Amino acid sequence: MANSNIVAQKQQVVQDIADKFNASQSTLLVDYRGLDVAEVTELRKQLREANVEFKVYKNSMARRAVDSVELGELGEKLVGPTAIAFSNEDVIAPAKILNKFAKDHDALEIKGGVIEGKIATLDQIKELADLPNYEGMVSMLLSVLQAPIRNLAYAAKQVAEQKEEQGA
Repeated sequence: MANSNIVAQKQQVVQDIADKFNASQSTLLVDYRGLDVAEVTELRKQLREANVEFKVYKNSMARRAVDSVELGELGEKLVGPTAIAFSNEDVIAPAKILNKFAKDHDALEIKGGVIEGKIATLDQIKELADLPNYEGMVSMLLSVLQAPIRNLAYAAKQVAEQKEEQGA
C-alpha cells in the first residue's frame, strides 16, 4: 500500500518535470557543485527576477522525464549534482543569467540544455547568452524603423531652411 503511494508520487514528479520541459521556451542544466549557500541564493534570486524556475531534481527522475519528452540525449548530462532552469517566457534569460554567473563563479558549469524544444550545444547556449534580451531587441528594431523617418525629417528641414535663405 505505502509502496504504491511512493511510486505514484514519483510518477507525478516525473510527469511534472516532463510538463516543464514541454512548456518551457528554454531549459538549461547546470552543475552547481562548489557554490556556497550565499552564491546559490544569489543565483536563485537573479533567476527568480527573470521568471526562471531553478530547481534540483533526482537525476533518475529527470532522466525518465527527458525520455518521455523525446529528449533522451539530454539524459547523459544528468550525472552528478544537476540543477535545471526552466523559462516559459524568455528564451534568452536563463542562458544570459547562468552564463554571466558562470563567468563570475568558476564552480558553476553549464552542462547543456534545450532551446525551443531542440537540444542545444554549449556553443549555441553561449551564443544565445550574448544576444540582447527581448526589450533590447525591440529597442534596436524601433531605432532601425525610426531611422528613415528621422532622415526624411532632417532632409525636409534642410530643404525648408534653404528655401528660407533663398527667399530672404
